[in-house]
Amino acid sequence: MYRDEAGDPPALVCQVGSTTLKYHLSAIEDLHAWLLQQGDWVPLGAADESKPAAEGTVEAWGRAGGNPVGGWYGLRKGYRGRFGMYMPPLLEALGLAELTHEKRNNSMRGIAPK
Repeated sequence: MYRDEAGDPPALVCQVGSTTLKYHLSAIEDLHAWLLQQGDWVPLGAADESKPAAEGTVEAWGRAGGNPVGGWYGLRKGYRGRFGMYMPPLLEALGLAELTHEKRNNSMRGIAPK
């Protein structure tokens, strides 16, 4: 993953093999703030764009009309899903969240800055 701050809009680019996914760059800060508001573990709920996201999951929030971008954080039509798969490990690596690491049904929670 890398930042493309010159993009329109600025994007977080996720390269997965030969597939390129792009998310609003603000997703990092916005997801972190939302997780802190939740105050507890939130299921990831990763799903492709064509599949519904389970209510109350990170994936559902990444598509919701009530989030800060007013809908999908994914920028590339057909590849807008999987927010709940690719964003959580990034927040964990940045020290902004904790994740469970089970075979399935993982969750995350925000970590307050020190």
